[in-house]
Amino acid sequence: MTYNSRPAPRESNQMVFGIRAVVEAIRSGKEIEALYLQRGIGGGLLAELKELLNEYQITAQQVPVEKLNRLTQKNHQGVVAFISPIVYQKIENIIPQVFENGQVPLILVLDSITDVRNMGAIARTAECAGVHAIVIPAKGSAQVTPDAIKTSAGALFKIPVCRHDNFMQTIKFLQESGLQLVCCTEKTKEDIYKPDYTAPTAIIMGSEEDGIRNEIIRIADHLAKIPMFGEIESLNVSVSTGVILYEAIRQRSVIGD
Repeated sequence: MTYNSRPAPRESNQMVFGIRAVVEAIRSGKEIEALYLQRGIGGGLLAELKELLNEYQITAQQVPVEKLNRLTQKNHQGVVAFISPIVYQKIENIIPQVFENGQVPLILVLDSITDVRNMGAIARTAECAGVHAIVIPAKGSAQVTPDAIKTSAGALFKIPVCRHDNFMQTIKFLQESGLQLVCCTEKTKEDIYKPDYTAPTAIIMGSEEDGIRNEIIRIADHLAKIPMFGEIESLNVSVSTGVILYEAIRQRSVIGD
């Protein structure tokens, strides 16, 4: 089994503890956001849990018992899990449905946006703009927490969020499905008004620290930057997302008229 570390959400209403409780949560289809196993424990029930983790491809982190005791003072039996407040979806299921409904896909891809409040603000704008889905990587990205949901004004309950392990493969799937990839980046002379957003489109936003990863930049159909006229070099990523999304909506509204 592969173990890795994820930050623990702090909202206690997401917590499930005890081996049987966690087993039943997984069997019932709950999205496990983070799972902690006490280092060195064993037993029949734990073996059953580990089999489920392999079956459902859920990663876990082995930690000392002191960490689990800090998370809860109750009888955790060496297992504490946090459940995602939403059910993540698969973009492979959403794109065909959008086409079948006679709509032109508009997908928002967030590459390593790590701040949950930015995530929430972006989701709120995306839902208002009619974006069909948000795509995020499974690792190195803010996940959907209650704090993100609150910042989104509940939009994260309404807009599909697709979380994928193989992020580059997902990006390529979008392109192979007929969507143009428009990267919002400063690494270009082309501005956001040049691409034709009336075509099926995936708009890709990167983190404020690192931008969009180079592998995506290399295969993008368009690189587009937001014109800047002040002394500050960049906008907050949630603001930038709103600017480019509403250029796409403006173009689509003109065609619709």
